[in-house]
Amino acid sequence: MNDAGQRFPRAIDYRLLIPLMLHGLLVQTLTGILRVTTSYRVLDLGLPVIWLGAISPTFALLPVFLAVWVGRFIDRGHDARAARVGSALVLASGVGLYQLAGDAIWILVFTVVLGIGHLFLMASHQMLCVRAAGDRNRDAVFGNFLVTNGIGQGLGPLVVGWVGGEATIPDTNLLFGLGALCCAISMAVSLLLPAALASAGDHAGRPAKPLGELLRIPGFLVILTASIVTITAQDLVTIYLPLLGTERGIDSGHIGLVLTLRSGAAIVSRLFYAALIAAIGRAPLTVQSMVLSGLAFAALALPLPLFAMYGDAILMGLGLGVATTLSLTSVVDIVPVDARATALSLRITGNRIGQVTLPFVASLIAAAAGAPGVLFVIGSSLCASAVSVGASARRRGSGDGA
Repeated sequence: MNDAGQRFPRAIDYRLLIPLMLHGLLVQTLTGILRVTTSYRVLDLGLPVIWLGAISPTFALLPVFLAVWVGRFIDRGHDARAARVGSALVLASGVGLYQLAGDAIWILVFTVVLGIGHLFLMASHQMLCVRAAGDRNRDAVFGNFLVTNGIGQGLGPLVVGWVGGEATIPDTNLLFGLGALCCAISMAVSLLLPAALASAGDHAGRPAKPLGELLRIPGFLVILTASIVTITAQDLVTIYLPLLGTERGIDSGHIGLVLTLRSGAAIVSRLFYAALIAAIGRAPLTVQSMVLSGLAFAALALPLPLFAMYGDAILMGLGLGVATTLSLTSVVDIVPVDARATALSLRITGNRIGQVTLPFVASLIAAAAGAPGVLFVIGSSLCASAVSVGASARRRGSGDGA
């Protein structure tokens, strides 16, 4: 059996996939607990609100300078090792926040450590999915993996709410302790991830693929842009829907339910992700899911009745759930095997820069046109990006490769 066959077998490798899905769920849960609790700790310490603005971006922005190096490291055959390095960094952050988060500087330092660990984990998880999937099951594996991630993303804030109860500021010591415990369990689970059969020596003689060459691959920049737009749209709806509710006199309970319906619909859409690709095709499904979510965003800018907002949130979740997953798997499909982790790290870099810069641009739009203006611009961006994806697929002469 050749090297590619050893690393990417035809059948799904459940010995890798099961601990990987558990690890992904734990990572998303602990990240949610630690990041939300960090905000509450800043408020609990009575620090100026400016500290929230200083600490939060360090999670996303500073680690991007390491992203390409992490991708190169994983492309040399170190996917499982990168997951263990990331787990160790996250554990150090969790313990540090539990022990030393009485000072704003330490909160900032351990937020940076958490962000770097999270970068290692996201990049390694994506490549571990590729290895677990074999050569025929990638869409099914990614769809199911992202379902568990979505569950973890909901569990973290749920734990914070459960601990906090009716308190304005929850018990941050208890929450940091629970977060550190999740970090320790995550570290233990990372040790169950089997390394690739191919050794690092098999990769040592291969020159790294230049970034310029990757960016010139037909369709890569279009998919990268689609990824940034969809991921940022997913974040911005969480930020600006509460503002929309305030502007229209809708109580927070209804807004919370709208957001919950959106998240639930995204999870459901990922359960049927592989079947949708088989039925519709990759490029057409990418275009349709982005247009659906774009129109749903634009519709929210209209004065919809509450029942229509609920239906609109479900359509938005269905569209974004598929579109965000496609932006990930399409990167894997479009680049050479020996540069997949580097390309996925570039995707993470673009996403994190977008998550830092685009909310600032959105705040300027909101100041001029309110939340409806932001939602309309997001919807327009999704539709424009969908048009670019469709045009790129036609130029490459394939209706099935995005």
